[in-house]
Formats: sequence, structure tokens, C-alpha cells
Amino acid sequence: MAYDGTNFSGFQRQPHERTIEGVLTKVVNKMAKDPQPAIEVFGSGRTDAGVHALAQTAHFDFPIDIPAENMFKALNSMIPLDMQIKKAEIVEPDFHARYDVSGKRYLYRLDLGQFKNPFKRNYTGHWKYPVDMELLNQALEQLVGEHDFSSFVASGSSAKSNVRTIYEATAHMDEANQELQIEFYGNGFLYNMVRILVGVAVEIGSGFRPVADVQRLFEVKDRNEARRTMPASGLYLKRVYYEGDDPQHPVKLPKYQR
Repeated sequence: MAYDGTNFSGFQRQPHERTIEGVLTKVVNKMAKDPQPAIEVFGSGRTDAGVHALAQTAHFDFPIDIPAENMFKALNSMIPLDMQIKKAEIVEPDFHARYDVSGKRYLYRLDLGQFKNPFKRNYTGHWKYPVDMELLNQALEQLVGEHDFSSFVASGSSAKSNVRTIYEATAHMDEANQELQIEFYGNGFLYNMVRILVGVAVEIGSGFRPVADVQRLFEVKDRNEARRTMPASGLYLKRVYYEGDDPQHPVKLPKYQR
């Protein structure tokens, strides 16, 4: 599914809050005429308030036999306009949208105008300083590989280990739209990790940090040393990978790291 996260309090269901999981759970239970026990929806992971998705994945066990195409059409007719079901399919009974994930790809969009663009404020972060792409790419190259990302995780994380592997970290400058786009593809990401990584990377690209600071942050394992967390508005969950989607990186995240 895709969604505009602007008016959602994140993915995870919360009392008295509008969330992706909450909306989808309500819709599928209504379709099944409020079964007992109620149908639960499981996402590939949580996105925070204001974060968008181009291809989030979720699964649920539906008690009525319905063709996937009918489910696809029914869901799209019932969900709000800031959500879209892009695909529906019947999976094996043991499939799990979260635990079977082998990788995720995130996109971060940065508006580089001198002042915030009112038409982009809900869909980009903002960075008004010039960015040297060579310095930025040097920073991103150092993030690739298996590392302890303790300096890049916000407090409140429930992960048992901060070790993650980043397969790709790339940047693209869209001069015509005054926008910088940064992508990360890895086996898993910690709480606010991408938004913190982007903050460090653009600080290096703008000369506010030395390139060598990436290695120093890996060593000190101190969140305060990474400083800023970029706004949620610029972050997009671009793709969720499962077994067979990427033969180069087929391994699931180990249980101790989830």
C-alpha cells in the first residue's frame, strides 16, 4: 500500500489516534462483518507520524474466501483518499509481513530552497545550505556495510541489537526542482535511523563535519554526537523486500536484531 503520512499518527495502532494500522484494521473487519475474534493486521514495520510510504506491506488472515482481485477493489473502495492499496495477493499460511522481511529501501527528499516551499512542506525535509555532492557521497560510502549504528538510533528503540547492514546508500541531485534525494537499502533500520543518517550526511556534504566523522560516530556509540534528526515529512518507505526479491541479499534480519 501507499499512503500520505501527513495526517496519520504513524503506522502502529494507538488509542484515539488516526493510524494506518487502525484504519486498515477497521476496514477489513467491516468487510468481514465484524468477526470474533477480530482480524489483526500486521505491517512490515512501523512508520512514524508524518512519514510516507510508496510500498508498505501488511498481511491479515481473512475468514472468508475472496479472490485477491476482489479484495484489492474492495479495500480501495473503502479506505480514505490518503491511502491506496497497490496490490493484493493470497500468500502462504505461514507468511509474515514483518518477520519474513529480507530488506527495506527508504527514500529521503530534501528541499534545498533558501526558504521552505509551502507546497513541499509536508513531503520533504528542508536544507538551505549548499551541498558538495563529492563530500556527501564520501560520507554515504562509509555507511555501507555492517556496522553498530548506536549513534544513529533515537531513544525509545526496542531493538535488542543496533547492528545493521546497509547494502546501498546513494544520492541524486534534482537541480530542476532544487531537491536532493538520498536512498538507503539495508537489511533493517532502527528507530529514526534514516532521518539521523541523512542529518549527518548533509552536515558532511555542507562542510559542517569532516568526512571522517562517520567512523568516529561508529566508535563512540553516542546518539548525542550525531545531533540532528531530519523531519519526518521527507521520509518515504520505498520498498519492502522478501525472499526471492533480491537474490544478492536474501537473508532475513536475525531474530536478535529485530
